[in-house]
Amino acid sequence: MNSLEILKPDDWHVHFRESPLLEKLVPETSKVFNRAIVMPNLIEPITNSKIASLYKKKILKYSTNNPFFNPLITFYLNDEMSINELVNAFKEKIIFAAKLYPLGATTNSSKGVSKISNMFKIFEKMSEYKIPLLIHGEVNKKEIDVFNREKVFIEDHLTPICKNFPNLKITLEHITTKFAVNFVNESSSNLKASITPHHLILNRTDMLEHKIKPHYYCLPILKKEEDRKALLTAAFNENQKFFLGTDSAPHDVQEKENACGCAGIFNTINSIETLTQLFDDNGMLNSLENFVSRNGAIHYELPFNTQKIKLRKNSSPIKFENFLTIKNLNIKIFRPPFNVFWEIEKVEE
Repeated sequence: MNSLEILKPDDWHVHFRESPLLEKLVPETSKVFNRAIVMPNLIEPITNSKIASLYKKKILKYSTNNPFFNPLITFYLNDEMSINELVNAFKEKIIFAAKLYPLGATTNSSKGVSKISNMFKIFEKMSEYKIPLLIHGEVNKKEIDVFNREKVFIEDHLTPICKNFPNLKITLEHITTKFAVNFVNESSSNLKASITPHHLILNRTDMLEHKIKPHYYCLPILKKEEDRKALLTAAFNENQKFFLGTDSAPHDVQEKENACGCAGIFNTINSIETLTQLFDDNGMLNSLENFVSRNGAIHYELPFNTQKIKLRKNSSPIKFENFLTIKNLNIKIFRPPFNVFWEIEKVEE
């Protein structure tokens, strides 16, 4: 197969950051994706309708290359979150969902939730009003090994959330382990999961072998090869429980290549091409559209996109740029450890 046409995809987990990044990152997403769930962990997190509305206006200002683009804004749950503010913002379609960050678990999470059981009253209202809950599923305890933090979170926190709120629509974001795949598969249809391109492609050996590769460092951290294979199987599955969330998270190269490097991989520019190659290499091109264009919409009860994109397979590898330069910032673009022959030929508008 040398050409492929699929429904236009959506990115169910992306970081646009703030100016000057916002101005350049939004068009890179909107030119390929029709919808994007936008993460709220800004320097001043999105915790009320005023901040959410202003941020959405800024995003729409820079997404003029796609008249169908819809940025889906999320609230950043915290210990002071107003239930009425959350419910009213959802009713007025200012926000699409709410995001749970355990305190200190990732970038700009210093104002996250300190005790998850304190959120149960909010979860009850979210369940009542069918507000999706998006979860960064890791504990942040020094005594818990960083490679086990997803598993411990699922056992200690996600299990009781699912038990106490069976009707709550939950997305376990950017899962990384075989344990998480099995848990989602064995749970009700209200719990589903997003998977990133880099967790489908890389394992921790890729990041740490011989010389450390800081541009492969992300949170949740890369896991073992058996975990990566389990994620691949999940992405190829036809049970509609797993979908694409790029978790594209840019940092300036100087913030990555230093003694205290930031976590995050920037993959927006080539995510669809790279995933197409990955699915092709595994003989699973017929599952690509489900993963990038259908399963997320099914989970969030949204219509499928009607526009399509066409991809073409070339006889020689595609040469991607190494950096996206934004004023005085250089953002390293994710490069998979294999050749990519697929490129986007046409995007319907």
